[in-house]
Amino acid sequence: MYKHIKKAIQPMRLILNDSRVTGILLIICTLLSVLFSNTTQTHAYQLFWHKDFFKTSSAVLPANPLEWINTAMMSFFFLLAGMEIKRELLNGELSSFKKAILPFGAALGGMVMPAILYAVFNHASGHLSGWGIPTATDIAFSLGVASIIGKRFPVGLKIFLMALAIIDDLGAIVIVTLFYGGKINLFFLAAAGILYSILIILNILKIKNIFLYIIIPIALWYCMYRSGIEAGITGVLVAFSLPVNFLPSVEKAIHFPVNYLILPLFALANTAIILPDNLFNHMISPISMGIIVGLVIGKPLGIYLFSRILVYFKIAHLPAKTNWTQLIGMGTLAGIGFTMSIFTTTLAFKNQEFKEEATVAIMLAMCLSFIISSIYFFVLDIRKIKLTRTQQILNSSASNEWIISQN
Repeated sequence: MYKHIKKAIQPMRLILNDSRVTGILLIICTLLSVLFSNTTQTHAYQLFWHKDFFKTSSAVLPANPLEWINTAMMSFFFLLAGMEIKRELLNGELSSFKKAILPFGAALGGMVMPAILYAVFNHASGHLSGWGIPTATDIAFSLGVASIIGKRFPVGLKIFLMALAIIDDLGAIVIVTLFYGGKINLFFLAAAGILYSILIILNILKIKNIFLYIIIPIALWYCMYRSGIEAGITGVLVAFSLPVNFLPSVEKAIHFPVNYLILPLFALANTAIILPDNLFNHMISPISMGIIVGLVIGKPLGIYLFSRILVYFKIAHLPAKTNWTQLIGMGTLAGIGFTMSIFTTTLAFKNQEFKEEATVAIMLAMCLSFIISSIYFFVLDIRKIKLTRTQQILNSSASNEWIISQN
């Protein structure tokens, strides 16, 4: 009886362990969220995520489901991603300077070029304040789509994309803090610095008290939240401070809830967007064109150019088993800005109409990036198969000619 049950659940385990399921879930949740937002009466679905269920000031603790998901629950996603990056930095694809420096340079190019292209479209429109919108790459969606593409997207390239996306996201947070009027509470920022120093000291002294590694990160998250800095990045900070032998057990504990609970909730909450009636007019405005061109074209162009420069001067190396053609496709996938792009939109524009234009453009850029990347890697795979077959035919012909000559 037990053997039959075990056989029955094996396929489900395989499905749940397949990262492509996460990407599919994100897309399904996005489609459902947009549908519900634009069909429910009185916009009840959208209002639910923004309703203050918790009787507290948002300055003290998140007040609504959207804030709790984005600032608290997503910290676990950043923790999971940060641990993967740490492993690769210590003993993997990013373990040497020439490999590790490439994601930093590529992320910089992926922020600079979109900002320039946005400015080109808006230098005379009076909306230059939105230049930071197309500079971000959404970690969850970009990696989800990379998983959907499957084996055509090399593992080394996926790790590179994850590193780039995290660096990019941190860069976007810096942009928001420095250029969009983020108010910093120095007291809580200093407290966060002290707590993080304690975590690092615990690691150096090889103190492995699990209780301390739970309580201190929670306190660190709260101080980061109160300081005015994006609290989600606490996960990355904690990941880099954890002892290496802690990583497997922590990953095992949070892998399932992150991929099958937190990320779907994140997609449902953040895509609760009401589409405007005059959709086409919104799509061709300077704001929209700046964002779409910046994300869909500027991202891959900036990533490619800056990476080329670093490799040309022998400062960096490409990830293992990848090539420049694949890097261009990965850059297109990095054009999925979404989370930080939408967040930056809320700060860049006060006019609701401009916010709607930017939000629609971000959604459209995400769709275009997904479609272009999927087609791009599918075509590459077809070409690879044809080249392999051609090579096999040539090898077979050469072998036959050799046999004939010997006879």
